[in-house]
Amino acid sequence: AALGILAIAPTSFLVLGCLIYESRVAKSTQSSKKVVERVGNAMESMYRTIKFPQVWKPSLFMFLSLGLSYSTHEGHFYWYTDPNAGPGFSKEFVGMMYAIGAVGSIIGVFIYQRFLKDFSLRSLLFYAQFLYAMSGMLDLMFILRWNLPLGIPDSFFIIVEESVLHIISCIRWMPMVVLSTRLCPLGIEGTFFALLMCIDSLGSLSSKLIGGMVLHLFNISRTNFSNLWLALLARNCLRFGTLALIFLDNTKTNKYSTSRLDLEDATLELVPLAEKLDI
Repeated sequence: AALGILAIAPTSFLVLGCLIYESRVAKSTQSSKKVVERVGNAMESMYRTIKFPQVWKPSLFMFLSLGLSYSTHEGHFYWYTDPNAGPGFSKEFVGMMYAIGAVGSIIGVFIYQRFLKDFSLRSLLFYAQFLYAMSGMLDLMFILRWNLPLGIPDSFFIIVEESVLHIISCIRWMPMVVLSTRLCPLGIEGTFFALLMCIDSLGSLSSKLIGGMVLHLFNISRTNFSNLWLALLARNCLRFGTLALIFLDNTKTNKYSTSRLDLEDATLELVPLAEKLDI
């Protein structure tokens, strides 16, 4: 029944797609050649753009910062609902906990827009990554049940933890999205931005893949959580280690007042960069 309800929305899109009428437009061979030529030019511009250090270094940092911070949520879920090894949360509470934590993303966007958008990119990335690594320690505290000696109930602690994690994750992600919009060549902004977002998605998928491998390596299953704290400790160390990769954002002390980034190819122009990003 639940899967049937979830299928209503995509089924509606399929039905509406079949009802939309669009007249066929005949294309000549010359028009097809122009389309192929435009696609080729766009691919060439993307290739030339991604080679510049101002572009590939931030992209590499975005990928590594996401990929190295591997995900252990699968192990967390079973630990959350285990009445012996974990706090024994109900599945409904776990879902509500994630939903409440997701509200923190909205708060993170507000904090970035209201207070942080004028900070330099390198400083913002550094402190956001540092806070992100520190927030991982809350996971470790909860797994080790250090909240109980402090008199903090499990339900309250985990909701606060999820909210803080989403707020910091959003603050950490927003500068990279803003930077990605500024690194797109004129004429292929949408295509190149999609490429940068694919790199972001690949980093997220890599974090899940690495997380699954780490859980398997530490022999963590739905009934064995003895090494879960070690997996979290290693993840937090990698998050702190990512701070050493901040230099990849390629920011400089001088501000660029023009719309070009000293590019070797004068025909390749990027979207004007905001001076507040210090790039």
